[in-house]
Amino acid sequence: MPQPPDTRPADTGVIHDIGYRGYTGPRLGRAYATRSLFTQSLRAAYGLGRSGKSKVLPMLMLGVVTVPAVIFVAVALAMKRDELPVEYAGYLSSLGLVVSVFLASQAPVLLSRDLRYHTVPLYFSRPITRTDYVRAKFAAMACAQLLLMAAPLLVLYIGALLGGMDFAYNTGHFLYGLAAAALYALVPTSVALVIAASTPRRGFGVAAIMGYLAVSSTVAAIAVGISNPTPGGSDAAQWTALISPNGLVEAVVNEVFDLGTGLDRRHAPGGLGLVVFALVAVAMVVGSYRLLLRRYRNV
Repeated sequence: MPQPPDTRPADTGVIHDIGYRGYTGPRLGRAYATRSLFTQSLRAAYGLGRSGKSKVLPMLMLGVVTVPAVIFVAVALAMKRDELPVEYAGYLSSLGLVVSVFLASQAPVLLSRDLRYHTVPLYFSRPITRTDYVRAKFAAMACAQLLLMAAPLLVLYIGALLGGMDFAYNTGHFLYGLAAAALYALVPTSVALVIAASTPRRGFGVAAIMGYLAVSSTVAAIAVGISNPTPGGSDAAQWTALISPNGLVEAVVNEVFDLGTGLDRRHAPGGLGLVVFALVAVAMVVGSYRLLLRRYRNV
């Protein structure tokens, strides 16, 4: 039976030029993409650019570390004291719990979600490497921690200068405090990031980081307190600070800058102890960074 003739119109498709042009601007490359990821991650650590409830905890932590500093300054000025009632680095050592809470809550924000969903909040026109990713995230969390530690120090320093206290003394001890803040921003942070990168579940990461930092600090503090009930007690328990990132930083800072008093003072036991403590601190940071690189090579 013959087929009916095809009455459909012939295909006359054409390509229309609607004015789109190719991009002729500068190619910013991987370095710019890495900086963008760093900036976005730093903002995310404080809940900026995220929902309102994401800002509550980091801003609360910032208030917790800053408000007591304001009170110390106000009391010193009201009483017309010649010096602050607290040392800069000593003030940071009293914030161990806050450091642990901030790291436990925010380190998984930077890593766990990306691991779980295998994506990042940014669109890159040029792909970055795994090393770029680790570098950006590591730097962002360290800077977030440094800002948290430096904020109360700045309040104390400005308050001391406004109160007419000794400029040279306060400037020197403010710099000691900044050195301590930098160590707090590197040593505990590096360990927390490794723990956060080990699981895509944010809740597991929070619990693991908080558990390790809190338990290790408590064990080290108890050991020092028990072994030094009287002046001249043994320094053997000071070595327990090696298991605690926060205690390790406090011991190194106190020994290097000769800070802290009392029977419960944390310090590296002698010259050999200081060398060992410093090497362990460096090993924690470098080792954690390399573990992060290894982790993301396998993701």
